Amino acid sequence: MKLEELAAAVRDGRIDTVMVGFPDPFGRLVGKRFRAGFFLDSVVSHGTHGCNYLLTVNMDMDPLDGFKVANWDAGFGDFVMRPDLSTLREIPWHPGTALVLCDYAREDGTLVAEAPRSVLRGQLERLKAKGWHCESASELEFYLFNQTYHEAFASGYRDLRPSSDYRIDYHLMQPGRDEALMRAIRNGMAAARVPVESSKGEWSRGQHEINFTHDEPLAMSDMHVLFKQGVRELAVQHGKAVTFMAKYAPSEAGNSCHLHLSLWKDGRPAFWDDASGAGSGLFRAFLGGLLRYCPELCLLFAPTINSYKRYQAGSWAPTRMAWSTDNRTCGFRIVGHGKSFRIENRMPGADANVYLAFAAMLAAGMAGVDEGLDCGAPYVGNAYIDPALARLPSSLGESADLLEGSALARRAFGDGVVEFMVRHARLECEAFGSAVTDWEKARYFEQI
Repeated sequence: MKLEELAAAVRDGRIDTVMVGFPDPFGRLVGKRFRAGFFLDSVVSHGTHGCNYLLTVNMDMDPLDGFKVANWDAGFGDFVMRPDLSTLREIPWHPGTALVLCDYAREDGTLVAEAPRSVLRGQLERLKAKGWHCESASELEFYLFNQTYHEAFASGYRDLRPSSDYRIDYHLMQPGRDEALMRAIRNGMAAARVPVESSKGEWSRGQHEINFTHDEPLAMSDMHVLFKQGVRELAVQHGKAVTFMAKYAPSEAGNSCHLHLSLWKDGRPAFWDDASGAGSGLFRAFLGGLLRYCPELCLLFAPTINSYKRYQAGSWAPTRMAWSTDNRTCGFRIVGHGKSFRIENRMPGADANVYLAFAAMLAAGMAGVDEGLDCGAPYVGNAYIDPALARLPSSLGESADLLEGSALARRAFGDGVVEFMVRHARLECEAFGSAVTDWEKARYFEQI
């Protein structure tokens, strides 16, 4: 939606509200709602402000200690939310509403390095300096429940009722029960300039997947976070709830967020070699970097305590570092040919902050190119059961340790950004370590 189109819609009375937001460290959209006229008169030219504590809170919005970017000693001041007008779009599931995403900046105009959009912008600038363009896409899985969020909360998230009674991977019949919502999602997203290719039933009960058309990583990430928020809001409007948790139940498959990526140069696919009909040298070096460095960048793919419960053998989520052509037991699956030839990263769960996940892929891949790495031969067989392959980290704490010690991460993102991410992870580990879980009560309450 161009700014002139918004102004015309405001004059006509079709748009009266503009949501202004930015993605926080968890990938949630935070911000404000403005009267549309005020947005046009003031926010477009001057931006708006948001308390900088938004970068240093936990999921429950409690301010956390130990961060340099914002803290009590500095008084938790404001940063500027600077609208990126290329993201302006109408939100059809909210009457009379448009939305614009923002970069988080300081008063002098410099981007706040720790903000997720800033982290990804930094890697895209490095990519551009090398003369490459990136195409990307994300696939998101989620569970749909026949309860509202209020009902799920009131029940302590027990006895959740998935929208299907059996596994529905590729089924056409049972997902028809959910078609009113799924159709609203597909059409609503298309109207909000989030082009959706398809929806399908996934492997587990009540699990669905949505695929987007490809775009460059920043635009793709913007669409991704809008999609997650929009799906939740549309579910509420249909009396249902969804979750993007990486692993909501031990007996069910996890929710994945497979990321697809390819590099281009001068309008041609740089990952593909026409002469050999296979991956190019650039592809092999880039993939070599992913294999070498993604384990130490795992925190950017798996940012929560729950993320690591998804990494289980035979669960459709990877557990070891390997690549292969169309092999879903490997962390990296190579698909397509020619212009569609690309790398699918199967490490991230649906809980990943996609800005950071794409930034990690670009940083690792470019390191592979700079260092002249090679991906080796494609893996053949069941990677789940091969002890010779390097394992993914098994916990949030382990990933935090690896990122903290990663020379690549510090070169690519900066010491301050790495320390910021590690601090968030350590505080989450502390919070979980002090919690008393239902599992503990069921195991120990009577019998210990």
